Order: sequence, then structure tokens, then C-alpha cells
Amino acid sequence: MTLNELIGSSGLAQPASSEAGTFYLHAGQVHVATEPTRITTILGSCVAICLWDPLLGIGGMNHYLLPSNAKLGERAPRFADTATIALLESLLAAGASLPRLKAKIFGGASVLAFPGRGLGEKNIQAAREQLARWDIPIVSSDVGGIHGRKIVFQTDAGETTVKVLR
Repeated sequence: MTLNELIGSSGLAQPASSEAGTFYLHAGQVHVATEPTRITTILGSCVAICLWDPLLGIGGMNHYLLPSNAKLGERAPRFADTATIALLESLLAAGASLPRLKAKIFGGASVLAFPGRGLGEKNIQAAREQLARWDIPIVSSDVGGIHGRKIVFQTDAGETTVKVLR
């Protein structure tokens, strides 16, 4: 069964990028690259999920702001579920295989409040739930805390660099 058969078409899938180099990912965006690309983003309470197919060297990242959609039916990638579905659709359209995908998650800091069950923690939990839904293993993460992060993700190798922003 394909991803589209499981969820229906979200309409959020974007064609895979064939451009090499670098890409800055803003909040509420998804980017997938079929050529080696460095995707960079800045996170506070937002979360980014990095996925890649190690065999084909195809990878991508989403950057979502909210754990769930308050307006039922809104399909914007600023929410964990729709951002993850858009990322998966784009990766599969580019040729990646769902069983080979690996994940890394970043962000979810409590930058405006005390650590605990604030927005950042809810975003982290949403990432874990979405990846569990699709049986995608999380091979590493750098989440929580009180500081933001700058993430650089190398799409072909699945390598990441994290800089804590104090």
C-alpha cells in the first residue's frame, strides 16, 4: 500500500529539488533534494524533522510551528501532521523508499517559558507520534531545553550540525 492510499492526497507534496547547494528553510516550509544539499533552519519552540533515504541519498526537512491543526481541514505545513505528510509525499515522489527512511528531530525548546509541557514539548511529542505512525526510526535527536538551535542538514548523507543559540 502506498502513502497516498493510506492518507489520500494532501495536495501539499512539492516536486523534489534538483538543485545542488544550500537552501534556507523558513517556518511552515518543506524542502526535499535529490542532489546533495545543505538545508539550514533556525528553531525555537518549532520542530524540524529531517528524513533521508541512505541508499539513494535523497533527503528533506520540514519545519513546523504547531503540534496540531486548530481548524479542522486546514492543510498547511505549519502543523506537525500536514508538514510530515508533505515531507513524506515529496520524498516518495523523488524515489525514496518508506522502509529505508531514517529520521532526526530537532527543536522544541521552551524559549519563552519554563521547561515543561509547553508548546515546544507538544511539538516534540507530535514529531515522535508522526514518525511512529509511519514506522520511521528516529536515529538521533536534539530536542527540548531552553535555547534555540541552528540546524544544518546534509540531505544525501543524513549528517547534521547543531549550534545552540544562547
